[in-house]
Amino acid sequence: MREAALGTRLLFWQVHLNVHVFQLNEEGAADDDETEDNVSIYREWLLPSRDFHNLWESLLYEEDIKGRLLHYASTALLFGERGVNSHLVSFNRTVLLHGPPGTGKTTLCKALAQKLAVRFSTRFSHGQLIEVNAHSLFSKWFSESGKLVSKLFSKIMELVEEEDSLVCVLLDEVESLTRARSAAVSGSEPADAIRAVNALLTQLDALKSYPNVLVLTTSNITEAIDLAFVDRADIKAYVGPPGTQARYEILRSCVLELHRVGILDGDSAVPLPFSQLPSHPQASQAMEEDVSQEQQAASTALAEAATACAGFSGRMLRKLPFLAHAQGSALRKGRPLSCQAFATQLRQASELEAHDRGLMK
Repeated sequence: MREAALGTRLLFWQVHLNVHVFQLNEEGAADDDETEDNVSIYREWLLPSRDFHNLWESLLYEEDIKGRLLHYASTALLFGERGVNSHLVSFNRTVLLHGPPGTGKTTLCKALAQKLAVRFSTRFSHGQLIEVNAHSLFSKWFSESGKLVSKLFSKIMELVEEEDSLVCVLLDEVESLTRARSAAVSGSEPADAIRAVNALLTQLDALKSYPNVLVLTTSNITEAIDLAFVDRADIKAYVGPPGTQARYEILRSCVLELHRVGILDGDSAVPLPFSQLPSHPQASQAMEEDVSQEQQAASTALAEAATACAGFSGRMLRKLPFLAHAQGSALRKGRPLSCQAFATQLRQASELEAHDRGLMK
C-alpha cells in the first residue's frame, strides 16, 4: 500500500493495494563467534524474521522518512535488476542515517530490510540481514585487520552470489571508520588501521556491482563521519527527535498496549488518534460529537504529556510508560489506573526525567 506521512488520510480510490503473504522465520539471529577471543563480528538473520515483526509499523515520524527510504530502495533494486550502468547513472545502493542517539536509526534499518524482504518476495526467495558493529570490529583490526576484513566480506560475498537472495548489510556506528583513520594518521594507532579502513571501502565498492545488496549505515556523530564514506552514500538522511504529533502517537501506542494487556483499566476510554483531536485542523465536528467526555479528557491529558516530552528520543518515550507505572505504583494500591490517570502520570514522569537530566549537566 502506498506509504503516507503520519496523520495523512487517503481515500480508497487514491490507494493502489498490494497484498503480500509471507511466513516469518522463527530462528532468530545467528552470531559469528569464530574469532580467537570469541568476539562476534556480525549477526545474521533470515528475513522476514519474527524478531522484526511489526517493527516498521511501530516507528513513527512526522516526516515521511520511511516512505523516502522505501522508494529509494525500490529504485536501487530496480536499477540493479535492469542492469543500469552505474558509471553512467551513478548509484551505490548505500544509505547513511545520522542523528542523535535513541531516534531509531538502527531499528529503522532493520525494519527496512524486513519490509523489502516482504515487498520483493516475488523477485527474491528470501532476505538476509548482516549486522556489523563497526566500533567493536575496528577496535580489533589494528592487530589483525586483513584477516577480519577478509572473513567478513568473504561471508557477505557468498551471500550476494545467490541471485535469489536479497542481502542487507547493516553497518552501525560508521563514524568509527574516521576514528580509526584519524588516529592512524596522528600516529596513535598503527598504519595497519589505514589499510584496514581502505580495504573496507574497497570491498564496499565491490559490492555495488551486485544487484541484490543494500548497505545500510548509521552514525550518531556527524562531524566524525569519514568523508570518503559520505561520498559513497546515496542518501544522507537525518533522523531527529520526534515532534509533538509523533510523540503523542508513540505514547498513545504504549497506552493502548497497556490497556490491551489489562495493566490499565480495560473499561476506561482510550485516547483518540492525534488526527481526531478537537484541536487538529482535520478533525470534523461530527467526529468531536461522537467522542465521550472521558475520551476527550484522556486525549487532553496525553497531549499534555506529549508536550512535556519535548526533546525526548523515541527510545526514551517508549521507556517512559514503564517509569510512569513504577513511580505511581505506591498510589494505586493494586487497582489499575484509567487511561486518563495514567496519561497524567506520564506527564509527571516526563517532568521528573527532565529534572534528572538537568542535574547531569
